[in-house]
This record gives sequence, C-alpha cells and structure tokens, in this order.
Amino acid sequence: MIVFDRKISWLRIFFYLKGGVLPRIWKRVFAATIFAEIVTQLFERSYLDASFTFTTLPFSLIGVALGIFLGFRNNSSYDRFWEGRKLWGRMINITRTLTRQMFTLIDPAQAMGDGPEANKARTEMRKEMVFRLIAYLHAFRHHLRDERDFSESSPLLPGTEGEVLSSDPNAPIWVLHRMGERFAEFWRKGWIDPLHLPVLEQSLTTMTDIQGGCERIKKTPIPFAYTVLMHRIVGIYCFTLPFGIHEKVGHLTPLVVLMISYSFFGLDAIGDEIEEPFGKDPNDLPLTTFCNMLERECRTRIEDDNLPEPLGPVNDVLS
Repeated sequence: MIVFDRKISWLRIFFYLKGGVLPRIWKRVFAATIFAEIVTQLFERSYLDASFTFTTLPFSLIGVALGIFLGFRNNSSYDRFWEGRKLWGRMINITRTLTRQMFTLIDPAQAMGDGPEANKARTEMRKEMVFRLIAYLHAFRHHLRDERDFSESSPLLPGTEGEVLSSDPNAPIWVLHRMGERFAEFWRKGWIDPLHLPVLEQSLTTMTDIQGGCERIKKTPIPFAYTVLMHRIVGIYCFTLPFGIHEKVGHLTPLVVLMISYSFFGLDAIGDEIEEPFGKDPNDLPLTTFCNMLERECRTRIEDDNLPEPLGPVNDVLS
C-alpha cells in the first residue's frame, strides 16, 4: 500500500511515479502514440486520403460508453478492495478480542486452585495459545498470496505440529481446528466455565467466516469475458483514434492520442491492479504490516521480549 504525506505539493504528486500505472502501461501508450505519428505522417504526405478517415461521431459515442464501462469495472474492483480491507479490519479486531479472552475466560485455578502449579499452567497456556494465534495470522497471509511459506508459523507451534502445515491443503484452517481442540481440552480439565466455551468458539467461528470472505474475493474474480472485452475495446479505440481526429487536429494527432490512450489504458490497468487486493503490488493491502502489528501486540500481552521489529514503509510502500 502506498503511503505518502498528503501535505506535499500538487506538483510533486503530478510527477510521482511510485504506485502509479505508468510502469504498467507505458509500452501500450508508446505504441499507440507511435502508430498515431505514422498515420499522421501518411496523411500529411498524402499517402492516405480522406477516404481512410472517420467522422468524430463514432469515437464520441464509443468514448462515452467506454468511460461508463471502465468506471463501472473500476467501481467493482474497488468494492473488492474495500471489502478485503473491511474483512482484515474485522480480523484485527477479533485477534485482539480472542487474545483478551484467553486471559479472562481461561484460568487453570478454577480446577487446580491458586498456587504455583496453577500459575505455571496459566503462563504456559497463554503462551501456547497466543503463539497459535500468531501462527494462524502468518499462515493466513501466505495462504491468500498462494505462498507455501511456513517459516514464521511452524516455530510457533508445539511439538511436531509445525510439520503438518506443509502437507495440509488449508494450513490456517488446520491451525484454527487445533485451537478449537485445545479449548475443548481446557474445558474438560475444568479450566473454562461451560458458559464461556461458546464465547471462545464464536471467536474461532468469526475468524473462519473472515477467512471464507477473503477466499471468496480471491477465488471469484471479475468475469474474464468482461475483462477481455474491456481490453479489446480500449485497444481498438486508441489505435483507430488517429483516423477519426486527424482531420480536426492535424499534426497534433499524436499528442491527443497520447493523452487519451494514457487515460483509457490507465483506467483499465487500475481496475486490474486493485481487483486482487491480497497480492504484493504497491496498491494492494499491507498484509505483512497487519500481521507484524498484531504479532507485536500479542507478544506484548504475554510479556514476551522477543518482539519483531515494527515494519514501516520502504520507498513509500507498506508490504
């Protein structure tokens, strides 16, 4: 995600390249402009006559319709981006809530009585469950990015459980499953009041629902036929535009094509980039930063000094 000082001047933003679409579309814009220059020279040198020109009417009509379609597609893409951000906002909230519940709703002293053994069991239980929660967050982030990287999650799981992650088709769900089993074990030991177990289970259910919402966004893209249609119409419009405007603008045709192709190719590229909000593009959601923030908060609750370094923007980009 791009972060920048909103107080910087308009002129600096005008020339700002990081996170813009120009690196993705400059070849298309350049090709359309060069083609427009070739067509202009052919007209200027009388190699093409007026029979090869169009009136501006069809381009005006198609341009209006194309602008509406691109706006609709970009709105649909932004809806997906914003829905993903809301889901991760809920994930942040439920992580903090579940961490608090581990401290307030689970207490070995209910079955063991106050004493050194209960205090030791309480400390070990909180550390284990908080580490499981952190492991889930990292596994979930990599799951959304189609990465099979468990180097952050595996060391946080007890015993040989970390080895199971690489073989499970949905590693984060498996971590939630084990958390649910551990809550059930604590209840059987008498560490959790029967009225509190459904509260803890509801927190895990909420996390499952959030993950399902993110997977729905990821696995259900905007219909491909619609994307292909937009790409084709934008390409045809920009490359045939010189034949429709040369009669009116003459040798300035390449400049006009440059501005219009930058606008249409740019809008098309923006829709493509924000359609998938969980990737690593500069304008995608900063999932690594979210997980880093939550890990620091969770480790602080159990008084763990091994806190990861806080992540900040690198070249104005949060990862």
